[in-house]
This record gives sequence, structure tokens and C-alpha cells, in this order.
Amino acid sequence: MKKTILLLVLVILNYSCKTNEQEPLAPNSYEIKGTAKGVVNGLRAYINSVENNRQVTIDTAIVMNEEFIFQGKVANPSIKTITINSVNGSLPFVLESGKITININKDSLFYSPIIGSKNNEDYNSYKTEYRKKGSAINGLNDEYRKATTQEERNKIIAKAREITAELDAFGMDFIANNPKSDFSLLLLETQITNPDINLEKLKNNYKALQPLINKNAAYKSIGAKIKGEIEIIEASANLNIGKIAPNFTSPSIDGEMISLNDIKGKATIIEFWASWCGPCRRENPNIVRVYEKYKDKGLEIIGVSLDRPGHKERWKKAIEDDNLNWHHVGSLQYFNDPVARMYNINSIPASFILDENGKIVAKKLRGSALEKQIASMLD
Repeated sequence: MKKTILLLVLVILNYSCKTNEQEPLAPNSYEIKGTAKGVVNGLRAYINSVENNRQVTIDTAIVMNEEFIFQGKVANPSIKTITINSVNGSLPFVLESGKITININKDSLFYSPIIGSKNNEDYNSYKTEYRKKGSAINGLNDEYRKATTQEERNKIIAKAREITAELDAFGMDFIANNPKSDFSLLLLETQITNPDINLEKLKNNYKALQPLINKNAAYKSIGAKIKGEIEIIEASANLNIGKIAPNFTSPSIDGEMISLNDIKGKATIIEFWASWCGPCRRENPNIVRVYEKYKDKGLEIIGVSLDRPGHKERWKKAIEDDNLNWHHVGSLQYFNDPVARMYNINSIPASFILDENGKIVAKKLRGSALEKQIASMLD
């Protein structure tokens, strides 16, 4: 009888252990469990993505009993953010398949610890080191207030500048020191949007991360994006007056591929514009007048359209309505047009004037200034 009872107890214990084990997730699934001590029940938590420079919510959960849970599917790892209503700030993290736990710090959401993923552990390390440097700056503020001489203040200011420079370079330096971390590749993808990025560090990190980039199709896509940004930055360095304008090839409104080098004249205007751009349309009559006056003397114009996707007919109608009888190219990708990106265009109208050798001699000329420049080259 005792043996029977003992056997029954063992069976029950064994069954209990098995039923308490966590069930594995389906492929490409994620589960994020959050503890949110001090956060009011009923508030919503969000997973957000940045798409086309705007925040998009991709998942939502509700805080109940100081807890919340996200569950869903994800194809590839990527950096996202978590926000919670009535809680200041946001928590960047790596969204990827698997289970992770987040202990929300409602007073400092950015530094809430994330457990259960190697990429997020690396991200935790990154944020911890960054925070140390930020705290050092705060400490210097206290020292500055207590300083009694200008010499002391100058030393503190110099130290603050040194730490600030370290903070600015921290992301790229972290990547350089952690070339085997998948997180480093994801971080580099976010770094390329920095207009002050160090090109040499970017190129070195891209090279060091090649083994990771070749790991799978998703990482190859990120690598291609980074490579494209490197090419754009390098091309932008050649946009100063006196430099040879970067060549490009782009589809015309009729689908024919046109290259800048194939149509350059004794003087060439590269004109970035769009049918929706009011200032562009108001300037067009002036450009038409200059073109009609100097086209027989060697003036060529190539218009690069920044019209939006699906707006080909609007682009075509604007060309006809404004009598723009010169070369036109565009990919209907708005400011993501490859030529616009190559020429670092962030507002229109914008123009580059080239001499017969393709050298940039002037930029952003309008009205009488444009005609005066062309006249100096062709009269």
C-alpha cells in the first residue's frame, strides 16, 4: 500500500513539473511579459516602429494587476520602442522571436531592464554605459556650480566637451568594440540616419560586420541599406562648388533611362522640383525664359521630379502646363528618389549649375541670379 501511494505521489509530481514547464513558442513568434509596478490598471502599452519619419503602433497591450503581455509574429529582429500611457519617455528594445521579460521603471522607462534575449542583453549593456557617461555630465554640472575660479570652470567645461564628444561617438565605438553582436548591426542601421555620422567609422564598422551581414537574408537587406547610405554620403562630399557633379542614371517620364553624362551641354542645370511644389511651379516661367534664350547656345536642363508614388499623370501634366521642354527623370519616390538622395536634397526647389566639364559652378540660383550665371557662361 505504501509503495502504491509513493508511486502515485511520484506520478503526480512528475506530471506537475511537466505542466509547469513553459510551452515553446511557434516559429517567428514573440512573447513579451512586462511587470509595471506603480502603473495604473487599464493603461495601454504600445510597441512602436518608426516608418517614414513617423511613429507607427504595431502592437498594444493593457496593464492589469501591474502586468502586461505582448504576443505576436515577427520575421526578423529590429529595434522598436515601448511606450505606456501616462509614463514619460520610451523604452527602445530589440523585437525578435522568443520570450523576454521587462521590468518597467516608470521613473526612467528608457533604462528598464530587459531579460531573455542576447540582443537585448547587449542593448542593456549599451544603455548602461551610455547612462554612465550621461551621469558624468550631470556631475560636472554640480562641480561647475561649486567652482570658485574661472580656471576651475574652464577645466570643467573642457571635460564636459570631452564627454559630450564621447557620447556623440558612443554608438559607433560600441559597434566597433562588439563586431560579433547581432545588436551591433541593428544599431548601425539606426546610426546611418545621423547627419553628422563619421564616414570612416561607418565604413570600418560596415566592413567589420560583414560576417553578420552574410548571416541571413534579413541582415543582407540591412547591409545593402547601409552600403547605399555610404555611397550617398560619399557622393554628397562631391557636391561642393568646384567638384564634378556625380553622374546618375534615372528613368524618364517615358521610361527611357537617361544619364547626366549623356546630356550635359556647355552649361547644364539640374533642377529638383515636383508638380506639388508651389515655389517650384512659380519659378518655372523664369527657367523656361532662360532656357529659350540659351538653349541654342548650349544650355541643357534635366529636371528631377520628386513627385509621390502614383502621381505620374500629375507630373506629366505639370510638365505640359508649364512648357518644360527639356529632359525629365524621376522614380516617383518623393524625397526618397535615388538622385535626390545622392544630391542630398531635403527641400525644393533646388538646383545645381554645371560647366561644360560637369563641374559645379553654382547652386540654388533663382530669378535674375540664374540668368546672370548662365549668361556669364554662354554669352
